[in-house]
Amino acid sequence: MKKTSVAGVTSTAIVCYLFWLFITGQIVDIFRGKASAQVLIVGAIVAIGAAIFSSRFFIHEKAGFLWNPARLLNLIAYSLVIFPIELVKANVDVAKRALSPKLPVNPGFVKIPSKVKSEYGQAMLADSITLTPGTITMDITEEDGQTNYYIHWIDVASEDPQEAGEAIKGTLEKWVRRIWE
Repeated sequence: MKKTSVAGVTSTAIVCYLFWLFITGQIVDIFRGKASAQVLIVGAIVAIGAAIFSSRFFIHEKAGFLWNPARLLNLIAYSLVIFPIELVKANVDVAKRALSPKLPVNPGFVKIPSKVKSEYGQAMLADSITLTPGTITMDITEEDGQTNYYIHWIDVASEDPQEAGEAIKGTLEKWVRRIWE
């Protein structure tokens, strides 16, 4: 089992505390100047306690590397702009296929290569692919030093791994690599 580090506990506690602020609605109250001191203190205690017991399970790489301003800005851009755009495009495509019986539906499995090396990045890319309608990540494998994703795709437009990868991943992989590598 991995040892707990101060940086790992700190990073996990910060994330837990931010989550606490959002779910209790205190984040809004902080900006309005009406935050409850009791809720803030209890949140800090719970976040630190949770971090002490769980950080070794969540932090597998450098504990504070996401706190790099460039990575954090890329994560925010990905979350608020890049992924929502890809999500809307995929929703429109699936909606067209559902509403128009003449559009092709050719479901199948494709194997696509990825350059993402980080475990967190691989998970984020797999989740992003799965969350966009029309695709589901079935498996992630490493074969001969190459990471591959097995994807179920609603309309297999190409069985060529490179072409299928470009169609499915779009700009997602580039942004995931900016965040995690």
